[in-house]
Amino acid sequence: MQSHFAGWRFTAADTVAAFGLHGALLVGPAEAITSANAEQWREALLSFDISLLRDGAVADEGRAANVLVGGPLAALRHLVGVLARDPASPPLGAGEIVSTGTLTRALPVAPGETWSTRVRGLPLQGIRVTLA
Repeated sequence: MQSHFAGWRFTAADTVAAFGLHGALLVGPAEAITSANAEQWREALLSFDISLLRDGAVADEGRAANVLVGGPLAALRHLVGVLARDPASPPLGAGEIVSTGTLTRALPVAPGETWSTRVRGLPLQGIRVTLA
């Protein structure tokens, strides 16, 4: 497991002071959200599920509500509101990536393992990575 916080125990203030928690962030292909499909995406982002697999076996499962009540969009809405109230902070720009929080537990990893995701309820492909 990769974290400089012993046992992955930390406060919200710790994450800010550490400039986040990602050892790495893998991002899949961009998806277009248009006025025609925006409501479909909003609904899906409130209720999707994900399986995290280690070497093909389910290691953990998560759901949108694990981010915040209201899912990832609630976290994004909160960030946009905070930035809007802070004159020293610019608003989010087009193309910026916002990591809204984890859906599954952080688990130990080891070289040679292949980790993948299986997403249900969103029109997204899973991601697969083999650790060197």
